[in-house]
Amino acid sequence: MATPASRKLSVLSIAALVVALIGAIMVAGAGPAYRIRLLGLGRAFSVIEWGAWLGLVALILAAILASLQRRASTQRWPATVLIAAIVGALTFAIPYAMLRSAKRTPNIHDISTDTADPPSFVAVVPLRAGAPNSVVYAGEATASQQRAAYPDIQPITLGVPPEQAYRRALDVARNMGWQIDASVPAEGRIEATDTTRWFGFKDDIVIRVSPAGTGSRIDVRSESRLGEGDLGKNARRIRAYLRKVNS
Repeated sequence: MATPASRKLSVLSIAALVVALIGAIMVAGAGPAYRIRLLGLGRAFSVIEWGAWLGLVALILAAILASLQRRASTQRWPATVLIAAIVGALTFAIPYAMLRSAKRTPNIHDISTDTADPPSFVAVVPLRAGAPNSVVYAGEATASQQRAAYPDIQPITLGVPPEQAYRRALDVARNMGWQIDASVPAEGRIEATDTTRWFGFKDDIVIRVSPAGTGSRIDVRSESRLGEGDLGKNARRIRAYLRKVNS
């Protein structure tokens, strides 16, 4: 028979779970709400922040309840306590990881394998109308930060003629799931757009294939349309793309 204390613990465990779920919905739903324009970007980030704090509160409450349950009896913890702890931990951990990533990465949003002569955007320029970030490369101010943070972002060379390298570069871009905005073999230029899943942010990519001795050189530039920093997303995108081209 349930004691008053056990009933109270059960009610509190349900409350912890509700808090965790509300926080999780806030964090997970902020992106879709921004995508359908229910929230502005600043408000969406505020929702994520408050959702993360609710997740932490739920996690702490679940830990306290688990301790009380262990002291009160030998019964197992209610499943609601365990679920609240897991959901609360994830709800807090995801935004926290984003914050740490923002602090570790430079406050730039335009990454290129060639910072001296970055590939130029052409076809995507009209698509970026109204976007806060310009397609004009910021020069040494950005290049120096990129070199310090991402020294591995470099062009690759393939031991095949430019025509063959271009076909491979285009095939990989398509396989990445990017929207191909332009394909100009005569210029060795490919332009594409990648849309992030959570917030639907659009980042643009331009690929340049050029002769290099008896082979080919491939340069890639990836730039966000919105935001001063990119949490390292553009660098990761370039790495993933070049790895596949070179495999």
